[in-house]
Amino acid sequence: MPTYEYECEKCGLRFEEFQSITAEPLTRCKNEQCDGTVKRLFSGGAGFLFKGSGFYITDYRSDSYKKAAGSDSSSGKSTEKSTGSSTTPPSSSPSGGTAA
Repeated sequence: MPTYEYECEKCGLRFEEFQSITAEPLTRCKNEQCDGTVKRLFSGGAGFLFKGSGFYITDYRSDSYKKAAGSDSSSGKSTEKSTGSSTTPPSSSPSGGTAA
């Protein structure tokens, strides 16, 4: 059974009510001094967790997939490093002179 959130239009009291899906929405405020009308609010609901395998493509990856993905990313990084070092200009001599 879901928990519904209500807000009183008169006093602004917000409260939750545990009700059946088929139950009629509440109409009166729970505050004894108020007796105003309430409206049901839209809420994000409670968080829940899917248990088991196969709910998302990235969940519960096999060890072989993780190893392959790791080797792909590490080989891409080494290529970038070697490319970066080959485009570096040669350093000049500390004396700044020309070779004789």
